[in-house]
Parts: sequence; structure tokens; C-alpha cells
Amino acid sequence: MNRNPNMKLSLLLVGLLGTGVAFAGPPAPKAQGIESEGYTWNAQEGEKLEALGYTGDIVNGEEAYEICGACHLPSGAGRPDGTFPQLAGQHTTVLIKQMADIRAGLRDNPTMYPFAISLIDPQELADVATYIESLCIPVEHGKYEGADAALQINRGKQLYEKQCLECHGKNGEGNKEKFYPVIAGQHYKYLLRQMTEIRDGKRRNANPDMVKVIKPYTNEDLVAISAYQSSLTMPGSMCKPKAAKK
Repeated sequence: MNRNPNMKLSLLLVGLLGTGVAFAGPPAPKAQGIESEGYTWNAQEGEKLEALGYTGDIVNGEEAYEICGACHLPSGAGRPDGTFPQLAGQHTTVLIKQMADIRAGLRDNPTMYPFAISLIDPQELADVATYIESLCIPVEHGKYEGADAALQINRGKQLYEKQCLECHGKNGEGNKEKFYPVIAGQHYKYLLRQMTEIRDGKRRNANPDMVKVIKPYTNEDLVAISAYQSSLTMPGSMCKPKAAKK
């Protein structure tokens, strides 16, 4: 596979220097999202559809993931402060969709965009997604740490089982075929940020069905449900994250 090592190296250096450093690359495009009348969630077209049709190469995916590891960590564990999500063990379908949406300008993420476009073609999207899915879901991740944690988790459990369980599963395992993400092992602060953005119409590639569900939620509701979601574990798939490469 032909790769652009110079571009990948420059992006990796940007990531290592920190997220406060802007990448002097092309601006992200702007596609019509949920704010548009004709928006169709998860339309099966373009490079996303092509990538979904490929069998990912885990070896090539590990190599391509090196630039991702600068922010998401080599283990895929992300960061508990909510800036970068936990990726390890995520469904390939979800990963491909989100990367393709960012590349197409359907999901606004200026920090991620230059890294996403460094993946040169749909095959490499499939490779990276396959490698990430193979990583174990970390046991230790950012959870709700308030003194009222037990109360919040219990309240969040009631909300989750009433309106979220059907799509995201009893243990937060999601649904690969339906593009519903794994949320077990995800950081509390990231979950809270994303749910807030979806409710408020700021995540433009959101599923309209999910928007309808959480639109009535108060900030307190979102705290509770995020606290519960971050407490979920998937039997048989949670393990200690891999040590960083030396």
C-alpha cells in the first residue's frame, strides 16, 4: 500500500506537541447534516460504503494507527478528561462511519480532521478500524467521581434501561450491524460531552432517533445517564490496556 510517510510524520509531531498546536493544513469541508431537511443518517454511499466492503488488514492498521496513538494513546484508551474518547474494542462499522463523516465534513472535529485525512484511502480506513477493534477495552477509565456517585448511577440506570438499552445493549455492547457504538469502557466526561452536543444539535452527524430520545433530558439527566454508562463493562472483553511501545 502506498502511504505518505512525510505527512504522517508531520501529523504525529503535531499530536505529540499537544492539541493546542494548530495544524496548518486544508480546512475541513462542510457537508449538510442533521440541521438540513434532506439529511439521512448513515447514508450508505461514498468512501464509507467502499471501506465497509473491504477486509481490514490488522498489520497495516497497526502501522497507520501510530498517528492516532498520539492522542488516543497506543492502547486506544483515550483520555479520562474527555478530550479524546476511548477507542479500543469499538466496532469497525462505527469507527469507519465516524472517520468517513469527519473526512467528509459531516461531523465537525477540527482537531481530528488532519489526522483523519492522513488515511489515504478506504482500504486504510478499514485497516485502522480493524486494528482498533482488536484492542482490549481498558478496565481503568474515567468514571463519575462525585460524592453522590451511587445515587447518580442508580438514577442513570433507570433512564438507560428505559430508553437506551434497546440500541446500546445491556452491557453497553452496542450493535455492529446497526452502527450503534460500544459505550462500555468509555470515559464519563466524553459521554457527557457527546450527549450534550447531540441534544443541543451540535453533533451534526447524529442519529435523529437518538436526538428525539435525549432532547427532553436536562443537564442533570445527562450527568446521571453518563455516570451509569461509564460504569458499564462487557464480560469477556475488558482487560488491562497494552503497555505503550518503547
